[in-house]
Amino acid sequence: MKPIKILLAACLVFAWQAGPAYAEAGTDTAVPTAGVLGNDISWPQCGSELPAPPAFAIVGVTGGRPDTANPCLAAQLAWADQSAESTGGRPAAVYVNTAATGPVESLWWPAGNSYEGTEVSNPYGLCDGTASPACAYVHGYAMAVNAAATLKEAGDTAARRMWWLDVEFGNSWLWDKAVNAAELEGMTAYLQGTGAEVGIYSTGYQFSEIAGEVSAGSNLYKLQNWLAGAYSAETAREFCAADPLTAGGTVTTTQFTDNDLDYNYRCPAAAPVPAPEPAPQPAPQPKKPRLNTHAELHAAQIS
Repeated sequence: MKPIKILLAACLVFAWQAGPAYAEAGTDTAVPTAGVLGNDISWPQCGSELPAPPAFAIVGVTGGRPDTANPCLAAQLAWADQSAESTGGRPAAVYVNTAATGPVESLWWPAGNSYEGTEVSNPYGLCDGTASPACAYVHGYAMAVNAAATLKEAGDTAARRMWWLDVEFGNSWLWDKAVNAAELEGMTAYLQGTGAEVGIYSTGYQFSEIAGEVSAGSNLYKLQNWLAGAYSAETAREFCAADPLTAGGTVTTTQFTDNDLDYNYRCPAAAPVPAPEPAPQPAPQPKKPRLNTHAELHAAQIS
């Protein structure tokens, strides 16, 4: 059998614990007032003291890889729903880790077009168990089903929240970009089927290397984009004018890190809250060492 070619992070420690907020920034950044910025948190913040509820919040459902769970999800959602945006009637968003492993030992991979007794309507035809777009689509669909079930166990429903698909080198991807894109399409199809809104979190380089150029017929084509990689509030604002991840996409949110805390900036065209003005740094947060899983990811190697 021909070996399956998979994208792996250059630093293997990240292969298990990928998630938004991996870019470290200096501590001398001029940050807008906390009242007009969002924060994203997930399982690495379990047990940590969280900041005051921000303007908006995003919480990780999974625990670094698809088909895992953030053990603090319910508590973190309760914190997130105290944000200004949530109290105004828009529940906090969530994000989910993504990956396309192919049929490798110890990891589930579909051999047909059904999952848990449900037949998956597959635009790529019949899945035959190979590392094909048809099977990746079913796999993505299944991973989204499981993530929605994790959210339900935390006392919530998928349709209430916007879902961001976290697409980055920290998880495994196949060499074939079309297969990787099909994985994301399957996830999007299930989540949109519940009535949820879906967007993509990544950097332009990572998304291009993983999923390639997405066609206008893809359900990824017009999704909102959350761009990572900014190093300050100023560059986060500038990122709003960056190219979207897909030709039909819209950059609505950007991210930067300061004082070991992740901040998210809502681009003015999409912002339900006022655009920020430069101001002193946010109030100091409790000094707890940041896990090394949030160090900057290096370029992936293709094997």
